[in-house]
Amino acid sequence: MTTTFPAGFLWGASTAPHQIEGNNVNSDWWAREQVTPGMDLSGDACDSYHRYHEDIALLADAGLDSYRFGIEWARIEPIEGRFSRAELAHYRRMIDACLERGVTPVITLQHFTTPQWFAEAGGWSAPDASEKFQRYVAEACSILDGVEWVITMNEPNMQAAIMTAMKRMQQSPDGTWVSPTVEGTEEEKQRASRNFLANADPEIGRMFVGIHHAARAIVRKRTSAKVGWTIAAGALTAAPGGEEKLAEIRYGKEDVYWEGSRGDDFVGVQAYSSQEVDAMGLVPHPILPDNTLVGTAYRPDSLAMAVRHAWQVTEGVPVLVTENGIATGDDTQRVRYTAEALTGLHDTIDEGVDVRGYLHWSLLDNFEWGHWEPTFGLIAVDHETFVRTPKPSLGWLGEVARRNGLD
Repeated sequence: MTTTFPAGFLWGASTAPHQIEGNNVNSDWWAREQVTPGMDLSGDACDSYHRYHEDIALLADAGLDSYRFGIEWARIEPIEGRFSRAELAHYRRMIDACLERGVTPVITLQHFTTPQWFAEAGGWSAPDASEKFQRYVAEACSILDGVEWVITMNEPNMQAAIMTAMKRMQQSPDGTWVSPTVEGTEEEKQRASRNFLANADPEIGRMFVGIHHAARAIVRKRTSAKVGWTIAAGALTAAPGGEEKLAEIRYGKEDVYWEGSRGDDFVGVQAYSSQEVDAMGLVPHPILPDNTLVGTAYRPDSLAMAVRHAWQVTEGVPVLVTENGIATGDDTQRVRYTAEALTGLHDTIDEGVDVRGYLHWSLLDNFEWGHWEPTFGLIAVDHETFVRTPKPSLGWLGEVARRNGLD
């Protein structure tokens, strides 16, 4: 028996420029890598800046029909107010490479990184941050002819959580910033650490919503693309007595952003695992044999949970799954996880949720924001030779795409 998805459903994979391109030397993340103890360097990454033709071909030949990738603000505007025509042309060539292979490009305008000059001027907290981003978005729109899907920002709720945490951190005598010391058991320390990032400031969320709406208006004026943004979904659940705390955490961490998606053409849902909330806050993931390489629980049902919540809070904005996957060295586990996630996703469609596509995270084993160890990719990459080796999961997902359904 085959479970069939709607006609025109997008099947693909996602990447982020800083994580795969290499040598993004003008970005804030590149600068941070050079001075942060214990952080791996992105370096050449997967050298996808030069090898994007190969990556797109591997995706298309496997049977996938869409590719989400980002254009890097720090490359396009390396100096404030000065735009690189060569870099704009580079990303236009990537778009054309997709279209030539019959692959639908899904373009992200900002995926965590910003130019270093922007960060040094106060980043998103600066009074003119929105104006600076709008200027960049207007320039980026000049290369988006024929693009049907545009994402203004990736996971602004995660960016806001980091900003909230930075506001609460303490400065040490050497000028570095550290989180407050937590005493107690290992579980208490884990809980405190997780809640440090969980209690996001809703006012920062509303600031990001305003920036997104301004960018959305520019994309709509200058292109014919559908426009939205992507949100990190925790698929949080309440333990007995944790209902009130769940509502509090979820509002600042997610719901202010889902609400900000009302009026968008679509919203990107990004889900990997689920976590419980009790009266004290987020409960640490239990240590189980099938936990992922980043310590989260094996919860493929989190995708359907997140999609239902997004559909409810956005009041019916169409959903595009822009990230879903698992950090594992066992590709059999990746296939099992993805099959279970897609089964749950199909259930939401049967319930009436308008889901437009599924983009797996990630196409490549890439740089996971300071670490190389977590492997999410459908394709392995040798970081010495850059040889790509497709995993069985790529062929499996490609066959799902060709059938537009699951056996």
